Amino acid sequence: MEIIKTALYDVHKNLGAKVVEFAGYYMPIQYKGIKEEHVRVRSTVGIFDVSHMGEFEFRGPGAEEFLQYMTINNVRKLNDYQAHYSALCYEDGGIVDDLLIYRFPDKFLMVVNASNLEKDFQWIKEHLTDGVDFKNRSNEFSLLAVQGRNAMDTLRKLTRTDLSQIKTYWLADGEVAGVAAMIARTGYTGEDGFEVMIPNEYAVKVWNAIMDAGQEYNIEPIGLAARDTLRMEVKYCLYGNDIDKTTNPLEAGLGWITKLKKKEDFIAKDALLKIKQAGINRKLVGFEVEGKAIPRHGYPIFTEDGEAGVVTSGMYSPLLNKPIGLGYVKVDESDVGNKIELEVRGKRLPARIVKTPFYERDY
Repeated sequence: MEIIKTALYDVHKNLGAKVVEFAGYYMPIQYKGIKEEHVRVRSTVGIFDVSHMGEFEFRGPGAEEFLQYMTINNVRKLNDYQAHYSALCYEDGGIVDDLLIYRFPDKFLMVVNASNLEKDFQWIKEHLTDGVDFKNRSNEFSLLAVQGRNAMDTLRKLTRTDLSQIKTYWLADGEVAGVAAMIARTGYTGEDGFEVMIPNEYAVKVWNAIMDAGQEYNIEPIGLAARDTLRMEVKYCLYGNDIDKTTNPLEAGLGWITKLKKKEDFIAKDALLKIKQAGINRKLVGFEVEGKAIPRHGYPIFTEDGEAGVVTSGMYSPLLNKPIGLGYVKVDESDVGNKIELEVRGKRLPARIVKTPFYERDY
């Protein structure tokens, strides 16, 4: 399969990025270094190329009803120019993918994970009903994420759209640097920020304009590695690590997007109702590790009573200056403050369950 270059590929190479194949795309993993890029987003502002994300468009009289059936959140409650976080699930409650849905007056846009793009496309196609015009528009658009406390100050210089009027998880049709753009107040970092969607042919122009506008805040390009450490500090799930077809939204802490009371049927509703009534057996928790060892995906988690779960994500937190992780543990072992141990190459590392998110912004 041919690996796709985003419209900003040459820009990343010229900036000295380490570019690797990721989910079928050549993507920048880091520029100066993960820690420096992470701290830049937490302290002022950074810009990400996330054009590898998939974009599916739904139009037609049956689009709302179809998405209401396919996804676990309540699409009917979305106003025009509002977005929400949601998921596609299998009949047994396992997660196909987590995603964002944006509602426009004349269509819906679903943004999915690049690694699941083909699988999601086929899943939706299998269930497609009359009255729904469904298109994969993933390779038509570039998506730039401007994230950090100075994100609004940076973008404000480039648009006539009143950014202060766009609330979190809302969006606007506007212009950025003279280019027609969707401007959404969304992100994956735990900071304030915006995601800007533009046609590919204008990606370089808009990227350069944002970099120029952010100079006074020392804006820097940020790679996908720091995107991962940033999301971990706020306990945002990563598909393939923290959630997948073997996990359900209730045990993953996504009960808040699982609208079991919506009157319409949806895929997995019966299974998830049964799981809720019976009670979940395990729960996704955050933990801190004593010492310097980094927890990794797949490490077993133990308590005094034996094996209690598994690590799903781990890293050294640049902000907390300590190793942190996420993992599933038995519900009766999941209380904040509980001591656990991680098994690494036959050795046990002491750790303890802590309150999440690990980081909350102070503005």
